[in-house]
Amino acid sequence: MGSFFGPIDPAVDAGHVDAPPRMGFFTDTSVCIGCKACEVACKEWNLIPDDGFNLLGQSYDNTGGLTANSWRAVAFVEQPGVDALAMAGAPQARPDFRWLMMSNVCKHCTHAGCLDVCPTGSLFRTEFGTVVVQEDICNGCGYCVPACPYGVIDRREEDGRAWKCTLCYDRIGDGLTPACAQACPTESIQYGELGELRERAARRVATLHEHGVEEARLYGHSEDDGVGGDGAFFLLLDEPEVYGLPPDPVVTTKDLPDMWKKAGLAALTMAASVVVAFLGRRP
Repeated sequence: MGSFFGPIDPAVDAGHVDAPPRMGFFTDTSVCIGCKACEVACKEWNLIPDDGFNLLGQSYDNTGGLTANSWRAVAFVEQPGVDALAMAGAPQARPDFRWLMMSNVCKHCTHAGCLDVCPTGSLFRTEFGTVVVQEDICNGCGYCVPACPYGVIDRREEDGRAWKCTLCYDRIGDGLTPACAQACPTESIQYGELGELRERAARRVATLHEHGVEEARLYGHSEDDGVGGDGAFFLLLDEPEVYGLPPDPVVTTKDLPDMWKKAGLAALTMAASVVVAFLGRRP
């Protein structure tokens, strides 16, 4: 099956269409060591230009977030006064601080607002359920930028075109693992079939809870959220806002069908009023 547009086709998800399973990322932040190997591998494989080598003064984070030139961004969140070893279940606690590290990436939403608003078809849904930008078709309109509830998509100053993670579409099409997951030394970034990843993530959360890490939670895994579930979801050790993630993301084009219906009804009402007024003036 070739590429298709719009939200994930239920027939494909149900197995009624001969298509590859939906693929995705599960990022377990509890084992992220902040090495940035994922950032380097992503840039190297996708030939992404540097983003300035900035010194931001935010712990060891010199990326600052996802941009057109940073498709993976490792966040370093320092929390002073947190008993780091106790939070990890260690018998001897040491009141100090802890780092919360997370490698952020495009979520490859089930209901993708960026895909809905793209006027050229540059953004498309692949046979793996991921969302990819075809840079040779992008006209730089920028509609996709505000349409993303996660603030992922960005345009390069040099050419104005939109860029973001492709989940290494070229690699997974050849049966390879995405570059970031391949380079991750702790398997914090895991790639595979989305259904299997969700089951694995649920088991991981249960294990952490058994070891006293009650704050462990999943983010973006539920199909009942505002984007229909993410193709790249996370295990977090604190509230989403701490990591710079929206607590309740909603696809920005959610109300478009109702808006078009109401606009159509309004247009029909106006047309009917004009007709009635015109006929009423006839002798």
